[in-house]
Amino acid sequence: MSIDIEKTIGNIGIVPVIVINDAKQAEGLAKALLDGGIPCAEVTFRTDAAEEAMKRISAKYPEMILGAGTVVTEDQAKRAVDAGAKFLVSPGYDQKLVDWAAQHKVPYFPGVCTASEVQVAVANGFKVLKFFPAEAAGGTAMLKNLCGPFPQVKFMTTGGISASNLADYASSPYVLAVGGSWMAKADMIADGKWDEITALCRQAVVAMHGFSIAHIGLNAAGTGDSADIASRFAVFGYQTNVGNASTFMDKAIEIMHNNGRGKHGHIGFRTYNVERAAAYLANFGFTICEETVKRDAKGNMTFCYMNEEIGGFAIHLIK
Repeated sequence: MSIDIEKTIGNIGIVPVIVINDAKQAEGLAKALLDGGIPCAEVTFRTDAAEEAMKRISAKYPEMILGAGTVVTEDQAKRAVDAGAKFLVSPGYDQKLVDWAAQHKVPYFPGVCTASEVQVAVANGFKVLKFFPAEAAGGTAMLKNLCGPFPQVKFMTTGGISASNLADYASSPYVLAVGGSWMAKADMIADGKWDEITALCRQAVVAMHGFSIAHIGLNAAGTGDSADIASRFAVFGYQTNVGNASTFMDKAIEIMHNNGRGKHGHIGFRTYNVERAAAYLANFGFTICEETVKRDAKGNMTFCYMNEEIGGFAIHLIK
């Protein structure tokens, strides 16, 4: 069954950029990434072991969304696809590789870092591009400027990204996915530090979503009960803002005038990307309540409730 590579990568949000020097480490690495919640990897063609490593990963873990990075020749592109790569990434823009990927129907993300390169790529039908080297080329500020004249483009960003600045990229509306090697560095792979790689991947996955509690909602048995609850919270210094359907105490507590979703109420979680967060929660049994989905003018999901509750509280995501 074919998959939408761009959508899948966007929902994962993180693409580990792998430099592997010994193909025998490939299976252990792939399992560590999968155990850490990242079923995706870009194996770079910077070492002689890359091609064999991709063959081993694709054979052992076909569920891995495996890509080949630093692809700079048509020969590398062919070898990568033959080895099991599902997508190709280049550090720069090369029309010969663009044509080869189109001819062979292989998802391809050429690298850009200037408006001229983006313009050429857009003219060739690209909507997702690699932005490299991200930090050296201006980071998220540069992305914002590029997306002014090219609002249809999103970027896979690599180069200088680590746990310390991941949030800057993850929260950017112009970023499809973040690439980096901090969760699986070459020396960690060489030393077989699979547990450490798994732990770093799990941390990165959670950080990618930027979860925080937006507010807690409480169900009341009518407007009188809602007013009584509000008066009790007011003694803690919360400011009361009465609306048609609910009363907010500052922005932290929402008191529903009548029973809303959830047995007891609801909890709203802010996140950088609602669709990506919903895809992440699906791994833990949560499903989207489709009738509650809201989208912006560009079609991006900005709000949704999940069908499942936690402790009698409905859960919703909001950007």
